[in-house]
Amino acid sequence: MGERYVLDLREVDETQVAVVGGKGAQLGGLSRIDGISVPGGFCVTTDAFRRVMAGVPSTDELLDRLSRSDPDDRDTIRMLGARIREAIEGAVVPDDLAVAITGALVELGEDAACAVRSSATAEDLPTASFAGQQDTYLNVVGTEAILRHVSRCWASLFTERAVIYRQRNGIDHRTVRMAVVVQRMVLPDASGILFTADPVTGNRKVATVDAGFGLGEALVSGLVNPDVYKVRDDEIVARTIAAKQRAVHALPAGGTREVTVDSQRQEQPALTDAQVVRLVRLGRRIEAHFGRPQDIEWCLADDGFQIVQSRPITTLFPVPESGDQENHVYVSVGHGQMMTDPMKPLGHSMWRLTAMVPMHEAGGRLFVDVTRRLAAPTSRAGLLDVLGKGDPLIRDALETVLDRDGFVPTIPDAGPGGPPAGGPPAPLETDPAVVTRLIERSETSVAALERDIRSKTGPALFEFLMEAFEEHKRVLSDPLSIQAIMAGMEATWWLNDKLLDWLGEKNAADTLTLSAPGNITSEMGLALLDVADVIRPHPELVTFLQGVEDDGFLDELAKLPGGAEARDAIEAYLDRYGMRCVGEIDITRPRWRERPTTLVPVILDNVRNFEPGAAERRFEQGRRRAQEKERDVLSRLRALPDGDLKADEAKRMIDRVRTFIGYREYPKYGIISRYFIYKRALLAEAERLVQAGVLPEVEDVFHLTFQEFHDAVRSNRVDDRLVRQRKEAFRSYHALTPPRVLTSEGDALTGAYRRDDVPAGALVGLPVSAGTVEGRARVVLDMADADLEAGDILVTAFTDPSWSPLFVGIAGLVTEVGGLMTHGAVIAREYGLPAVVGVEQATRLIRDGQRIRVHGTDGYVEILP
Repeated sequence: MGERYVLDLREVDETQVAVVGGKGAQLGGLSRIDGISVPGGFCVTTDAFRRVMAGVPSTDELLDRLSRSDPDDRDTIRMLGARIREAIEGAVVPDDLAVAITGALVELGEDAACAVRSSATAEDLPTASFAGQQDTYLNVVGTEAILRHVSRCWASLFTERAVIYRQRNGIDHRTVRMAVVVQRMVLPDASGILFTADPVTGNRKVATVDAGFGLGEALVSGLVNPDVYKVRDDEIVARTIAAKQRAVHALPAGGTREVTVDSQRQEQPALTDAQVVRLVRLGRRIEAHFGRPQDIEWCLADDGFQIVQSRPITTLFPVPESGDQENHVYVSVGHGQMMTDPMKPLGHSMWRLTAMVPMHEAGGRLFVDVTRRLAAPTSRAGLLDVLGKGDPLIRDALETVLDRDGFVPTIPDAGPGGPPAGGPPAPLETDPAVVTRLIERSETSVAALERDIRSKTGPALFEFLMEAFEEHKRVLSDPLSIQAIMAGMEATWWLNDKLLDWLGEKNAADTLTLSAPGNITSEMGLALLDVADVIRPHPELVTFLQGVEDDGFLDELAKLPGGAEARDAIEAYLDRYGMRCVGEIDITRPRWRERPTTLVPVILDNVRNFEPGAAERRFEQGRRRAQEKERDVLSRLRALPDGDLKADEAKRMIDRVRTFIGYREYPKYGIISRYFIYKRALLAEAERLVQAGVLPEVEDVFHLTFQEFHDAVRSNRVDDRLVRQRKEAFRSYHALTPPRVLTSEGDALTGAYRRDDVPAGALVGLPVSAGTVEGRARVVLDMADADLEAGDILVTAFTDPSWSPLFVGIAGLVTEVGGLMTHGAVIAREYGLPAVVGVEQATRLIRDGQRIRVHGTDGYVEILP
């Protein structure tokens, strides 16, 4: 079939984006839904656009220059865009194309008023909402005017805004094509937008209708406030009627104008209640057809609704599949694991296979269903207490859900089960040998894994790994290990509660945990200071490292004076800590051992900001401060009534904290050590699939789940389309912010701090490490970009153990995610850094380089003038 320049909307459906663009394809799809009216019209296809562009050779060179221009160079982009638009608008429309468009217009009615709307091929995709990137012209009358506006739509592909958007999103200007939709103009009594899910809360059962008089442009352009209705199950549950002083009307000769609404009508609703409910029912049909919540533009004329646009709502967080119609409440795993980025399918499927509780995936993040535990009063109280200690915002969000009548059913507590078999576990002695024994057990298990996995390949490797995951879970759930972790945490809570009560001192345990022994994560930060000591005396090495870009730099380093020792020091560091990285619970993330360049900026910061021997001095200083604090606390307690008793109890708890709090970090180190062993074996399998021509590249397996990878190894086949879709989905998940709590209706809850003891304008968070510090904020989203000076305050989204090498060089810490016992908090306390975590949107609200004051004892951050 030859090129077709014009297609009737009824000939088109949503699969034809390449031919009629996003808007045209959606409108074609809409016009096929039973009971949905779409104004008649046709599409001028992308073939027509290509034909016209081919006739304007002068654009080629301009496009080349545009592709090479810097997205920040506004002047050049503006100038080149204007010249391309001029060339397109000035081009003569070829005869056969003009004939095709004129013929389609005759069918609509030659003098019919039309809306001419641009429809780009990269528009309205779920992954990048291009809404408003191109232009719409309303009430265009007459063949000549319509042809002129079609050319304008083509040209609108090169407005400054559209060009910058494409450059920022890595879209090649030459691959985007423009189709144009020409539709019979509706002259509505009222118009507006319908969201089939609540765009603010995310609730999928609540539809929101915005309505105004006249054409919808008045709402879209912000000219008037609309009436707003919320509808649930065919019932209006909330309404706000606005005073609508202005409206946009069509003029008989073409074009539109703003008019003033009669004063009697201004307060009148634009729709009746019955119309609102009818409209939402139409919206539910459209949503069912496209299979996801929609943002719909509608018009009302003569009591009939016409739909003029529908696109997916791109900002909603997806809801986990539950497979039933019951209510569910999900808590984010990422907020507890200090990793709220999306995970690739291999990453989240392996975390689920090695986790202690069942998990559900949505939007590339994992969630735990806590509905049953919330339903029974006793388990509910326990769950709220534990989660609240870690992250008060999660507790607040859960309480918000519990306050909704009947969303979580109440079931009676399980009957008295009597004591568990064998009675309660014996209380744990405060004995460092317990920790030594646990670490030995873990090391033995990891060594056995490393030894046994070597001989396994093909399907046998996957069967071996399924057994290894059972051992993995056994080590994690070792009752002694859990007791040791809890002992350290409970002693911390006891000290904070009692010393506040007895001495009026907040967060006293923070100073008492400084330089606690045996913490693998804080040792990792100090050990990198020792690496810097080996490099500092040799200026040539420093210069060499400043220019390093390639991960194979260690061999080159060894050729320089002092380089062999430097290489050995870095290698020894990688042997002990090379399995770590940012976002390490996702096995697909590159480890330091795989990408050692990640550590270079941190090593260079350490060389610049510290004197030799800093690691030992830092640790010793912290230990001394903790000892002084202990003496001070005990002597103040002894002066109180029953002082000796209080001091003895406190001494017991201080010893307990110092014995066990360092172990809190070890199980995660064990998990990540095992993960790196799994990963190397799996990458060798992927390599074999690449050699066999089954996969184009090794990292494609990251977009398969563990089970799909196993199937691929068995069958030697991989579905390329699936991998492509997964890559696309993963890209789109980056734009979503995962909520702390999510319901099966789609409500995304973040929770709030309900506090009135904070100065106006301060950012509220959770105090996790005492002290107050003022300094320059460094907003760092990727550890590799950190460029820190002594005295800087690190502001970031979340920190997992891999960030601790940065902690030795900063004066304070602010994160968006975190709780009292998450890694960042534990390490901040051991290093004596004032820290506030769980500060919503900290990386957006605090600008890099601003001076801020962190109140680590009271849990808030002030932005200083």
